[in-house]
Amino acid sequence: MALSTRSIRPSLLAPAIRNARGHAVAVDPPYLPPSPSVQQTQQRRWVDGDVRHDWRRSEIQKIFDGPLMETIFRAATVHRMHQDASRIQLCTLMNIKTGGCTEDCKYCSQSSSYKTPTKASRLVDIEPVLQAAREAKANGSTRFCMGAAWRDLAGKKSGFEKILKMVTEVRGMGMEVCTTLGMLSPEQAIRLKQAGLSAYNHNLDTSREFYPEVVTSRSYDERLATIDAVRDAGISVCSGGILGLGEQDEDRVGLIHEVSRMSQHPESFPVNTLVPIEGTPLEKNDPVAVHTVLRTIATARIVLPKTIIRLAAGRHTFSEVEQAMAFMAGANAIFTGEKMLTTPCSGWDEDKSMLGRWGLRGQRSFEDKESLDVSGLQSEKATSATL
Repeated sequence: MALSTRSIRPSLLAPAIRNARGHAVAVDPPYLPPSPSVQQTQQRRWVDGDVRHDWRRSEIQKIFDGPLMETIFRAATVHRMHQDASRIQLCTLMNIKTGGCTEDCKYCSQSSSYKTPTKASRLVDIEPVLQAAREAKANGSTRFCMGAAWRDLAGKKSGFEKILKMVTEVRGMGMEVCTTLGMLSPEQAIRLKQAGLSAYNHNLDTSREFYPEVVTSRSYDERLATIDAVRDAGISVCSGGILGLGEQDEDRVGLIHEVSRMSQHPESFPVNTLVPIEGTPLEKNDPVAVHTVLRTIATARIVLPKTIIRLAAGRHTFSEVEQAMAFMAGANAIFTGEKMLTTPCSGWDEDKSMLGRWGLRGQRSFEDKESLDVSGLQSEKATSATL
């Protein structure tokens, strides 16, 4: 009798088909816990594409270490279960306050701890930001991100008010709005939500274990506290990491494991590759191998099925074919425009032409059905809150 495949999920069907062909019998199928006993008949059986918050680090390591092409195939299958794999979101990032940061992140040219070509500047005025957002929208970007080189907002009341105005104005253009301003208090997060902020970027950078080798001026738990404040305020969380800091594969797995166990997976997970900058402690680090980037993206896609995987800093060093492989592995957002914070970035025309050649298209604003409600927030408290 012929085998019917109509009702079998792709993630379960694929291993059987591979084994039937006889050339990939050593490949592990998607993780399935042992069959439940009679007393455990109600126990959940996880399959690829399920949204989980109880991942074991060893499970994620096994995915990461698997045959690369098979891992990419699994990731591509999971991607199509939850998202339109033909859509890539175009995002534009603007540095609205450069340099002079009191943090000591070893990869960053904006740290005041190091002598780099980046010079400190004041917070830019509102109108240049709005003009940059209009240009980004006209070129197809649907998310506009603003970054300020600050540790936190302490003593920056007037600057914060100006940023709130920027957020409201850009949101009024029909764009998603993201900021990265350092650590936030719960009250500051609420005010950003009320101004119209869509997402807040606060990267974990790497695993908890390796983190002290990269940053000592802010703890891992402080980063997680800001993420909690953002999520509690109803703002989407954008949190990922940087490859090439000197970490090992287990640290890349550790980063994915950390975000996988959050009560809600991040709305987006940026995958940055280090762009070594003269004057920083990591200026002589070797480039990350492309296959490592692809493994990280594919593993993140399998573990975080509904999350947007953002191919971020360092993308300009990849060939078009390498970028296409990243999209196949599950990346579905890129930063495009004149530059990122302090590093090069591919231009809009170049990126739109590339996507067209691969049959991909831009994602619309708010396609992830972002909630516009501010439910449960205490507006009166937020209004009276001080920095």
